[in-house]
Amino acid sequence: MNTLILIALAGLAAQLVDGGLGMGFGVTSTTILVMLAGLGPAQASAVVHTAELGTTLASGLSHWRFGNVDWKVVATIGVPGAVGAFAGATVLSNLSTAWAKPIMATILAVIGLNLMFRFSRGLTRRKNVNRPHSRGFLGGLGLFGGFVDATGGGGWGPVTTSTLLSAGRSEPRRVVGTVNTAEFLVTAAATLGFVIGMWTDLVENVAAVTALLIGGVIAAPIGAWLVSRLNPILLGSFVGTLIAVLNLPTVLKEIGITDHLVWVRLAIILLGIVLAVRGMQTARANSHAASQKEGHTPEGTDASALAQPAR
Repeated sequence: MNTLILIALAGLAAQLVDGGLGMGFGVTSTTILVMLAGLGPAQASAVVHTAELGTTLASGLSHWRFGNVDWKVVATIGVPGAVGAFAGATVLSNLSTAWAKPIMATILAVIGLNLMFRFSRGLTRRKNVNRPHSRGFLGGLGLFGGFVDATGGGGWGPVTTSTLLSAGRSEPRRVVGTVNTAEFLVTAAATLGFVIGMWTDLVENVAAVTALLIGGVIAAPIGAWLVSRLNPILLGSFVGTLIAVLNLPTVLKEIGITDHLVWVRLAIILLGIVLAVRGMQTARANSHAASQKEGHTPEGTDASALAQPAR
């Protein structure tokens, strides 16, 4: 019983992060299940994706309620993501994919560092924001993200959210809400794959599925509300720092650097804080200069308010 309570609390905390940042539920929950419940990676991924049927539905509805969803992108990225997720679940049901971990860690570490430095320039969107992503780009990203998500017990958010944030063609809150909503399609397809390949394991762990589901559903609307209120520069900087902290040490281990990794993580966090502060200061200066040029901001107005996301 105590283990189930901890799993429920883990689901709640993971969904708060996932709803606010567009990533984290799968990776966090899978880790907890492996550590606390003693499940193997494949069993843990199956349990997490089954629970996510409820959490992603609740999260998507909540983000829609707060105006964080671009429905055109949901369909374009979600359907290929579902195809990739079904394929990934089928593969994982029959084969270990541990060899892919260092490759994914390298990709995500690079994306995280890119986000940290991009948002340090005080930008939440690029100048070509009015040019939408091509269907081919979104489809390929969804296919890859769905496969990684199913095989790794999580990864849809880190791959898709971080990539779309790096592209800078939409507000961070819209990216997070859209990715979270599309994740329902990905989760449904992955779950179908696990049901076909690992039905017995799912039945044996139905209590863990229920505990994760309860915690995640409770947290879903809170996370959606949170992302609609956060400053986009702080949100983007935090996402980038989180990805780098989680993945760069893994890359270093693979190339033989195993000492002082704690200091590496601390250095990344400190760098993330410095870059986020720099981004906020730059955004404030740019907003103030633009407002003064247009004559719309009275003397003494806090121009940083202009960097806040839309309500």
